[in-house]
Amino acid sequence: MKSTLRLLIIIVVLLHLPRLLSAQAVYSKSFLDSLQRDTFLYFWELGDNPHGLIPDRHPTPSFSSIAATGFGLTAYLVGVERGYIRRDEAAERTRRTLRFFANAPQSAEAAGVAGYRGFFYHFLDMKTGHRFKQVELSTIDTALLLAGVLSCQTYFSGKSETEREIRTLADRIYRRVDWRFMQAVRRSDRKPLVSMGWHPEKGFIEADWQGYNEAMILYILALGSPTFPLEPEAWTEWTRTYDWKTFYEQEHINFDPLFGHQYSHIWVDFRDIRDAYNRQKGITYFENSRRATYANRTYCIANPMQWRGYGPDIWGLTACDGPKDTTINGRSFFSYRARGAAATQIVDDGTIAPTAAGGSVPFAPEICIPALQHMKRSFGTRIYGKYGFKDAFNLSYPTRDGQGWFDGDYLGIDSGPILLMTENYRTGFIWNLMMQNPHIRRGLNRAGFRGGWLGR
Repeated sequence: MKSTLRLLIIIVVLLHLPRLLSAQAVYSKSFLDSLQRDTFLYFWELGDNPHGLIPDRHPTPSFSSIAATGFGLTAYLVGVERGYIRRDEAAERTRRTLRFFANAPQSAEAAGVAGYRGFFYHFLDMKTGHRFKQVELSTIDTALLLAGVLSCQTYFSGKSETEREIRTLADRIYRRVDWRFMQAVRRSDRKPLVSMGWHPEKGFIEADWQGYNEAMILYILALGSPTFPLEPEAWTEWTRTYDWKTFYEQEHINFDPLFGHQYSHIWVDFRDIRDAYNRQKGITYFENSRRATYANRTYCIANPMQWRGYGPDIWGLTACDGPKDTTINGRSFFSYRARGAAATQIVDDGTIAPTAAGGSVPFAPEICIPALQHMKRSFGTRIYGKYGFKDAFNLSYPTRDGQGWFDGDYLGIDSGPILLMTENYRTGFIWNLMMQNPHIRRGLNRAGFRGGWLGR
């Protein structure tokens, strides 16, 4: 009798499975449609200002993040492809932004400028477009801006005056960057590596870009430069600093915050191309990010620090806002911090960021999309609003209502990966676009990448 009943249950499930899967697919499509549309509005509405700059955060008044502006430039292209805005609208906004970066003052002065040697300061004043306080001339944030600039250069291939000017401005902005300047004072044993930045008050930042992280796109763009290119040895030296370790049963190049496994993949399709390091390890960087995503989730499920709420659909450690820099009942909490989990380091204060799953959608949609859906469904307007997901939440942080801490802000550098990586998952649009960019191809070839769409 039991075996017969079990068989009947199996038959019923199999008969209804196609309908259930179809309903889930429709729900996922509807969810991703609204997620992308809402997130796009962050960039489109908030970037409507004289310089075309994207604010670092909203609604808290803030400076502009040049990295968020790079995400915004590529977001406009997604907006055209999805029918949110017209092509001519996107072109006009893009031209406004590129005119600013092409013409903004550059010099070694500490104030009244936007950059130096082609690089730009990490944060710019939203009104003047000049350096915000004493932030650094940032190599990585300039690289993320440039990736957005080059995406527009490739996309706007039309004959109109606006689109021709976009291509010219983009070329000028990219060619001006003196990558070798950021190697100028490196010690002889580290010279191929690039400094994280420079201050007019005190010179170069001592730390170099090494040990796998978000700087992969930086080295690709620096190698591909037609004016001040780095030598291929810079890539070789970069890969020598990787940490290949096993973390929660995932053997991969470790870096604890997930954003480091996501940013470069927004503009480069690494699924079928390999450099010398990949060929030695038998994986791709795409597979490496998939493993890092699974390791991050598995760590959260294991929840060794016993934070409230962690589980199969509430996970994701990366750089994000947090409740406060404080210690309560012996437990430490942080404000903005690069949270993460890897064999090399764990930084975990119970704060979950939706962008951790959102930026990893192409790597592991089977775990990332359900997590995003669950967070929106469980926490509603506390975590999701006009511009999509707010930046982070912490269910363990003590609050009067006992519900935990929920961020009131959206962050441009976290919203961008959600929108753009979701588009890559759904259509491959940005990946396919950037395959056509000669600077990206040149950088990858000089880094030793072969196979797949590179065709070598």
